[in-house]
Formats: sequence, structure tokens, C-alpha cells
Amino acid sequence: MALATRAARRPSTLATLWGSTVGKKTVMAVTGVIMLLFLVVHMLGNLKIFFGAGDFNAYAAWLRTIGEPVLHSSWYLWIQRTVLVAAVVLHAVAAYQLSRRDLAARPVGYAHKRQRASYATRTMRWGGIILALFIVWHILDLTTLTVNPRGEAGHPYQNVVADFHTWYADVIYVVAMLALGLHIRHGFWSAAQTLGANNRRRDRPLKWTANGLALVLTAGFIAVPVSVMTGVVS
Repeated sequence: MALATRAARRPSTLATLWGSTVGKKTVMAVTGVIMLLFLVVHMLGNLKIFFGAGDFNAYAAWLRTIGEPVLHSSWYLWIQRTVLVAAVVLHAVAAYQLSRRDLAARPVGYAHKRQRASYATRTMRWGGIILALFIVWHILDLTTLTVNPRGEAGHPYQNVVADFHTWYADVIYVVAMLALGLHIRHGFWSAAQTLGANNRRRDRPLKWTANGLALVLTAGFIAVPVSVMTGVVS
């Protein structure tokens, strides 16, 4: 009976993994990779706006048909959204809890602020907050169309163009994409370390990859609002 009670109280493997620092870092790395893959595909889709309203609207309509006839219309998008929301929440919670552990483990009387938090840590922390706020804005803007100036369902090209004709949308988007670039640059390297992908031979290629991904994604996303502002896309 006592053995059965102790066995019942023993935490599961998942709970043990989540409770450890290594486990939380692994969760952050895996969810980070999921979000990075989505961002690459999302950026490529966004760039279709340069082919005109017909191509961009057709692409947006095609997204709703992925998986048919096995899946009904838009089911794939909802599955994707569910996975992404879960990834964002797990990533954010793990980051917060690791940050609290890190602060609790440090001596109280550090003389220099630089010893309490590195540049990379501060960038990741504040960048994460900016991106979390941007995600909420982005959903309200171009998914639910709640705050979009045009806000007409079925006209994504026209909604994007109308959106980036407003200065505040441009500022919000550009600032968020710059934060995204810094987040990817530091996050990719951290994820590689956590997943054991780095070593002396791979350090330089991984750093170049992190820098390249950050630059390409930032430039790719910012290209859309800048092109609308300058009249290249209208």
C-alpha cells in the first residue's frame, strides 16, 4: 500500500522535465524552432504582395483550402493557429520562469548592473514583450480586422495596403520586426546550444546562420510596409 502511494505521488516524466532548467530550455528551443519555421513561410507568403492583388488574394484564399477534402475549409489554419498559440505560451512561460530562477540564483550585492543581466538577456526579455504585444495587435489588425482601417473580409491585399497607409501601423510593424530580428539572432544561437548542435567547428557557421536569418526575415517583413509607404505597392 505504501509503495502504491509513493508511486502515485511520483511526478510524471513530463512534469519532471518541465520542472528542470534543462527541460525549460529544451521547451524554449523546440517552440522557438516551430515559430521560426512558421516565420520563414509567413514571410515568403507576404512577399507575394509584390505580384499584385490577384496573386496575393488567391494565395490567402488557397491557405483556407489546405488539407481538403480531408479537412474542411479553414481547418488547417485553425490547427496552425492552435499549435502556434501553444508554442508562444510555452515559450513565454518557460522564458519567464527561467528568468526568475536566474535572478533568484544570483547574489544580492552585485556591484555592476552589467553583471546582473547581459545585453543578450535584456534584448531577449524586452524583445519578447514587444513581440507579445505585437502578436495581439497583428491578430486584431489583419486576422479579425477589428482595428484595420478597411477591414473587409476576403480582401487581404486591400486590407494590407490600407493598413500601411497609416503612420502608426508602420511604426508598430517596423519596431516589432526589428525586435524580431534581434530575438531571432540571439534565440537561434541559444537554441543551437540547448539542442547540442554547436561545437567548435559549427560555432562560426551557426553564428552566420543566426545573423543571416535575422537579417533576411527582418528585411523581408519590413519590405511590405516600406513598399506601401513609398508607393511601390498600392
